[in-house]
Amino acid sequence: MVCCKLHHERYNRPLSGLRLVRAACGVVAVLAGLVTEVAQAQSGAPAPTGLTSIPGIKVGHHTLSERPTGCTVVLVEAGAVAGVDVRGAAPGTRETDLLDPVNSIQQVHAIVLSGGSAFGLGVADGVMRYLEEKQIGVSVGVARVPIVPAAILFDLSVGGRPDVRPTADCGYRAASEASSDAVAEGNVGAGAGATVGKLLGMGRAMKSGIGSAAIQLQDGLIVAALVAVNAVGDVVDPSTGQVVAGARTEDGDALADVREHLRVWRSGPRGAGRGGEGAGQNTTLAVVATNAGLSKAQITKVAQMAHDGFARAIYPVHTPVDGDVIFALSTGGHDGEPNVLVIGALAADVVALAIVRAVRAAEGIPGFPSVSDIAGR
Repeated sequence: MVCCKLHHERYNRPLSGLRLVRAACGVVAVLAGLVTEVAQAQSGAPAPTGLTSIPGIKVGHHTLSERPTGCTVVLVEAGAVAGVDVRGAAPGTRETDLLDPVNSIQQVHAIVLSGGSAFGLGVADGVMRYLEEKQIGVSVGVARVPIVPAAILFDLSVGGRPDVRPTADCGYRAASEASSDAVAEGNVGAGAGATVGKLLGMGRAMKSGIGSAAIQLQDGLIVAALVAVNAVGDVVDPSTGQVVAGARTEDGDALADVREHLRVWRSGPRGAGRGGEGAGQNTTLAVVATNAGLSKAQITKVAQMAHDGFARAIYPVHTPVDGDVIFALSTGGHDGEPNVLVIGALAADVVALAIVRAVRAAEGIPGFPSVSDIAGR
């Protein structure tokens, strides 16, 4: 009754299209949160903390000190069925074709997310070296070949040293330090140089980073996500419909909310923004995972559905200047017949939660304030 009364008091007037979307998003998010809390309370299980809540998954970061950049490695040394869905128009990827359900390889042994633009794809070489030393990979008779898909984001313009970018050695170190501990969030790994809110120019952007979240149901099903958020757009909290981080006003003291700017957008030098700049210099990357046992086709569908989480928490998203990618992993171990509809819906939920966590956990760096910096002004 309290929820209904609050809803009546807040919305008992005509809704604009934008406010209607915000209201609907808030209701869905609140209901999802209530279902999760009830399920955890009934099961007596501790609340999951992130991607490493999935048994068999380890996460390692390596962050460079010379400038804000780094890489993040998700290890599944026992192997995991994997899928991928690429929605952004400017992706940088490696070994994604083999994840197509029609292709032969059935499992991967790691996923790499890296800064450094296309240079960062070399990080996967170091992860392969680490896994080969442990004799992990697909047996081809004369060797074991680790399967390590990778994706990169663009952060070369952050920190003033574009010659500093993650290398194969960074990948080796991240893999060596990977653990099943709670995932470190914020300015680490692939999120070290991540920024958001660049539609009005880099000078009005904000710091972002890595975020992770998980949901566990009463029967032990876990769905989790890790996201490196480097979007050209703003980050919106689906539970409130409010912008959390993104493009700032000209004085830099408040959020501009590009949803309003895009409705009065004009092209040309006198226009309302500069969204044509920096083609491909953004990208949000995610890894979602579940302990359900799924086929390649099923986990690929989960990756597709998980992109709804991007759409709920980033505005605009999947743009011509983003390279958005979601990998999905199925480790198995959960009893019962898997329900792809449920798993995919929960994947979208945890992706949205992880995106919001990424910007809230980030710390400001010169030129790019954080959420806490703006809130403290």
